[in-house]
Amino acid sequence: MPKAFTPKVITANALIEGDVVYFSETNDWVRDLAQAELLTDEAVADARLIEASAQQDKIVGAYLTDMAAGDNGPQPVHFREDFRATGPSNYFHGKQAAH
Repeated sequence: MPKAFTPKVITANALIEGDVVYFSETNDWVRDLAQAELLTDEAVADARLIEASAQQDKIVGAYLTDMAAGDNGPQPVHFREDFRATGPSNYFHGKQAAH
């Protein structure tokens, strides 16, 4: 039996700055995970990944990653994506300064 599809978002790194970015419903790249499009259908997720990956003038390394629906938008289910969403943990700066 195939594994059930889990919700996902599309993430990548901004081409110039290297920041972690997420694909939104409006086909834009956003730096706030809460603004990312949460994909709940596998076929739609695959099609959206193709669209996102075509924006090579803005991003590198686009991929789908597991997320859960949260009160404030998508929430990481794996520590790697939690780390990417909040940035380096050695001191508060960048994304962490806002938390």
